[in-house]
Amino acid sequence: MGEENDATRTARAVVTALVEAGVRDVVVAPGSRNAPLSFAVWDAAQGGALRLHTRIDERSAGFLALGLSRTGAPAAVMCTSGTAVANLHPAVLEAAHAGVPLLVVTADRPTRLAGTGANQTTDQVGVFGSLVATQDIGADEPPDWLMLWPEDGPVHLNVRLDEPLLPAAPWGEGLPLVTKRQRKTTLERRLVTNDSPIAPGPRTVVVAGDDAGPPARVLAQVAGWPLLAEPSSGSRTGTHALRTYRLLLDTELGRSIERVVVLGHPTLSRPVSRLLARDDVEVLAAPARGVWAARPFAVDGEIVAGEPHPDQQAADPAWLDAWLAADRSVSRQLDRLLAAEPDLTPYEVAGAVARALPPEGLLHVGASSPIRDLDLMLHGWEVGARRKVIANRGLSGIDGVVSTAVGAALGRPSSSRVVALMGDVTFLHDANGLVLGPDEPEPDLTIVVVNDDGGSIFSMLEQGAPEHVDRFERFFGTPHRVDLAALCAATRTPHWRVESLPELEQALASPNGGIEVVEVRVRRDNRRELDERIRALRP
Repeated sequence: MGEENDATRTARAVVTALVEAGVRDVVVAPGSRNAPLSFAVWDAAQGGALRLHTRIDERSAGFLALGLSRTGAPAAVMCTSGTAVANLHPAVLEAAHAGVPLLVVTADRPTRLAGTGANQTTDQVGVFGSLVATQDIGADEPPDWLMLWPEDGPVHLNVRLDEPLLPAAPWGEGLPLVTKRQRKTTLERRLVTNDSPIAPGPRTVVVAGDDAGPPARVLAQVAGWPLLAEPSSGSRTGTHALRTYRLLLDTELGRSIERVVVLGHPTLSRPVSRLLARDDVEVLAAPARGVWAARPFAVDGEIVAGEPHPDQQAADPAWLDAWLAADRSVSRQLDRLLAAEPDLTPYEVAGAVARALPPEGLLHVGASSPIRDLDLMLHGWEVGARRKVIANRGLSGIDGVVSTAVGAALGRPSSSRVVALMGDVTFLHDANGLVLGPDEPEPDLTIVVVNDDGGSIFSMLEQGAPEHVDRFERFFGTPHRVDLAALCAATRTPHWRVESLPELEQALASPNGGIEVVEVRVRRDNRRELDERIRALRP
């Protein structure tokens, strides 16, 4: 048995470094140039050091790895050279802007072929741009494993592999061993107490954007301030979280705000954006995760992203009481308005999904309308129930949502129930996420698709105004007329179609295991008018 070739030695060094860095899941997309990496991952998985996933589409593979990294240890995704690498870019950008650790390993042609017209050869070094660190690894060159430990965001390893690409024998001696190494977690960074108390005097609200975490809720409770928490903030719990805050911001109560404390990355609400842009409002903000340190709004003072100072004083309780009373009033009006609708509305779908999520459950929410619908329907859950709501809010794209949800479910096997909520266009954008081979790990995941045959969010924006009706459907409504049942049948994915709230509640109460799709048919032609009536509600 001869000595192993350079490509095999390099691939095994890379996989060893991944395992030593704490990677436990590797997603591989098929290809020839990445064969040495694939063989090395196979041997490591057979030895119990890794869990292996394969996907035929690199974009789905990238988002699967992103989902795994969001709820578990940092995952790695591997692919061959050429356009395969470019298909990872959406997931890499989301990881960069959301601060999700992700290892991207791309096979490349050897250095001697760089800059030539060799098959599947392009410039892969720095292909993901200035936001992502790249290490170019030549033949038989061990990677710098310290670079494989991203605290916030992705790292790209470009591995140059020359023929021969297959090992002479299976990897026997020197298989990587699982270590006890633990990365510094976001929670540990957040448990830093603020350097000094925040003055309780000004009329203050706490805005909790994506990934703000429990500290936002704790600060609001200690200081006695209203909590304006997005669904994916990790803060929508306790007694201070407001359900209808974005409706209340356009009232006299909202106009009386004097200061905002911001944690996480707020992206959902135009009323919140207008609040943060007001000249008469002081803004205190903690650093957010992701590649951009700068905020899109002026910050008057920096705070630490941690628990409140032990000497933090409470504000005038009348301020919080006014917000809670207004929230109760508008919530009751909203529920009555929706109950009076003759047809099932997307808001009621979001509310049913929220009610169906048990303690220890995981909910992944797609961008566009569903997460905003959930924002209006989600009451504050009890503290300590460990319900986790996540979304791809780094860049808020609709791509890769199915695959991200599958990865998130696999990365958090302790979840009592996993549900994904998304629109029909989002679902179609990543229908490849339903393509799993017979040997692939498959989670229990209920995908709820709100199908209104197009993009309803645009009807509520400026382009949805009546004067643009002649071009709206072609550019923004984009009806597709896809038979989702037939699409699911093509991938052997169980599918149910429901058109009423009782049918939806029954489907949510009766999961059958594995990945299943619940299609909810709703109207789109009345969405703008319904949204206008909701925004007109006042306490």
